Amino acid sequence: MMRDLDRGFWPPSRAAFPAVNVWQGSEAVAVTGELPGIEPGDIEISAKDNVLTLSGERKLPEVPEGARWHRNERGYGKFSRAIRLPFTASDDKVEAKMTKGVLRIAISRPEAEKPKKIEIKAA
Repeated sequence: MMRDLDRGFWPPSRAAFPAVNVWQGSEAVAVTGELPGIEPGDIEISAKDNVLTLSGERKLPEVPEGARWHRNERGYGKFSRAIRLPFTASDDKVEAKMTKGVLRIAISRPEAEKPKKIEIKAA
Protein backbone atom coordinates (compact mmCIF):
# COMPACT_ATOMS: atom_id res chain seq x y z
CA MET A 1 0.00 0.00 0.00
CA MET A 2 2.83 2.44 0.86
CA ARG A 3 4.50 1.70 -2.48
CA ASP A 4 1.29 2.62 -4.33
CA LEU A 5 0.95 5.76 -2.22
CA ASP A 6 4.53 6.84 -2.97
CA ARG A 7 3.98 6.20 -6.68
CA GLY A 8 1.05 8.62 -6.68
CA PHE A 9 2.84 11.49 -4.90
CA TRP A 10 6.31 11.47 -6.39
CA PRO A 11 7.02 12.02 -10.09
CA PRO A 12 8.92 9.20 -11.83
CA SER A 13 12.67 9.82 -12.02
CA ARG A 14 14.28 10.40 -15.38
CA ALA A 15 16.25 7.54 -16.86
CA ALA A 16 20.03 7.82 -17.13
CA PHE A 17 21.18 9.78 -20.18
CA PRO A 18 22.38 8.72 -22.59
CA ALA A 19 20.75 5.30 -22.73
CA VAL A 20 23.50 2.78 -23.49
CA ASN A 21 23.95 -0.87 -24.45
CA VAL A 22 27.22 -2.61 -23.54
CA TRP A 23 28.42 -6.03 -24.65
CA GLN A 24 31.72 -7.88 -24.55
CA GLY A 25 33.42 -10.08 -27.10
CA SER A 26 36.75 -11.86 -26.90
CA GLU A 27 38.66 -8.94 -28.47
CA ALA A 28 36.76 -5.85 -27.33
CA VAL A 29 33.85 -4.26 -25.51
CA ALA A 30 31.25 -2.39 -27.56
CA VAL A 31 29.13 0.47 -26.26
CA THR A 32 26.29 2.15 -28.13
CA GLY A 33 24.60 5.27 -26.85
CA GLU A 34 21.57 7.21 -28.07
CA LEU A 35 22.42 10.91 -28.42
CA PRO A 36 19.80 12.45 -30.72
CA GLY A 37 20.26 16.11 -31.55
CA ILE A 38 23.82 16.29 -30.25
CA GLU A 39 26.72 17.05 -32.55
CA PRO A 40 29.76 14.75 -32.31
CA GLY A 41 31.94 17.76 -31.42
CA ASP A 42 29.80 18.37 -28.32
CA ILE A 43 30.59 14.93 -26.86
CA GLU A 44 33.69 14.02 -24.84
CA ILE A 45 34.82 10.41 -24.47
CA SER A 46 37.58 9.31 -22.13
CA ALA A 47 38.89 5.98 -20.88
CA LYS A 48 40.90 5.68 -17.71
CA ASP A 49 41.67 2.45 -15.88
CA ASN A 50 38.46 0.44 -16.26
CA VAL A 51 35.99 3.33 -16.67
CA LEU A 52 34.67 4.81 -19.91
CA THR A 53 33.14 8.27 -19.48
CA LEU A 54 30.76 9.99 -21.91
CA SER A 55 29.98 13.64 -21.25
CA GLY A 56 28.67 16.65 -23.08
CA GLU A 57 25.73 18.98 -23.32
CA ARG A 58 22.38 18.87 -25.08
CA LYS A 59 21.44 22.47 -25.77
CA LEU A 60 17.93 23.84 -25.29
CA PRO A 61 16.34 24.52 -28.69
CA GLU A 62 15.74 28.11 -29.64
CA VAL A 63 12.10 29.21 -29.57
CA PRO A 64 10.73 32.46 -30.96
CA GLU A 65 10.36 35.34 -28.51
CA GLY A 66 7.01 35.24 -26.78
CA ALA A 67 6.46 31.53 -27.53
CA ARG A 68 5.29 29.23 -24.72
CA TRP A 69 6.07 25.58 -24.18
CA HIS A 70 3.00 23.34 -24.25
CA ARG A 71 5.03 20.21 -23.60
CA ASN A 72 8.72 19.89 -22.81
CA GLU A 73 9.62 16.23 -22.14
CA ARG A 74 13.15 16.07 -23.51
CA GLY A 75 15.95 16.79 -21.07
CA TYR A 76 18.55 19.46 -21.79
CA GLY A 77 21.78 20.51 -20.19
CA LYS A 78 25.08 18.90 -19.28
CA PHE A 79 25.35 15.14 -18.90
CA SER A 80 27.96 12.63 -17.84
CA ARG A 81 27.77 8.86 -17.84
CA ALA A 82 30.48 6.55 -16.45
CA ILE A 83 30.52 2.92 -17.57
CA ARG A 84 32.64 0.34 -15.76
CA LEU A 85 34.57 -1.90 -18.16
CA PRO A 86 35.62 -5.52 -17.51
CA PHE A 87 39.29 -4.61 -18.14
CA THR A 88 41.66 -1.67 -18.00
CA ALA A 89 41.45 0.49 -21.11
CA SER A 90 43.39 3.45 -22.45
CA ASP A 91 42.39 6.25 -24.82
CA ASP A 92 44.54 4.86 -27.65
CA LYS A 93 42.49 1.62 -27.66
CA VAL A 94 39.12 3.40 -28.09
CA GLU A 95 37.42 4.02 -31.45
CA ALA A 96 34.18 6.02 -31.75
CA LYS A 97 31.77 6.68 -34.63
CA MET A 98 28.42 8.47 -34.70
CA THR A 99 25.65 7.79 -37.20
CA LYS A 100 22.11 9.18 -37.08
CA GLY A 101 22.33 10.08 -33.38
CA VAL A 102 23.75 6.71 -32.30
CA LEU A 103 27.28 6.71 -30.90
CA ARG A 104 29.20 3.46 -31.34
CA ILE A 105 32.34 2.91 -29.28
CA ALA A 106 34.73 -0.06 -29.48
CA ILE A 107 37.28 -0.53 -26.71
CA SER A 108 39.98 -3.07 -27.60
CA ARG A 109 41.13 -5.44 -24.89
CA PRO A 110 44.86 -5.03 -24.09
CA GLU A 111 46.97 -7.93 -25.34
CA ALA A 112 48.03 -8.80 -21.79
CA GLU A 113 44.38 -9.25 -20.76
CA LYS A 114 43.22 -11.35 -23.71
CA PRO A 115 42.41 -14.94 -22.80
CA LYS A 116 45.09 -17.34 -23.95
CA LYS A 117 44.40 -20.81 -25.20
CA ILE A 118 46.49 -23.43 -23.45
CA GLU A 119 47.56 -26.34 -25.57
CA ILE A 120 47.30 -29.83 -24.04
CA LYS A 121 50.31 -31.97 -24.77
CA ALA A 122 50.06 -35.72 -25.18
CA ALA A 123 51.92 -37.72 -22.53
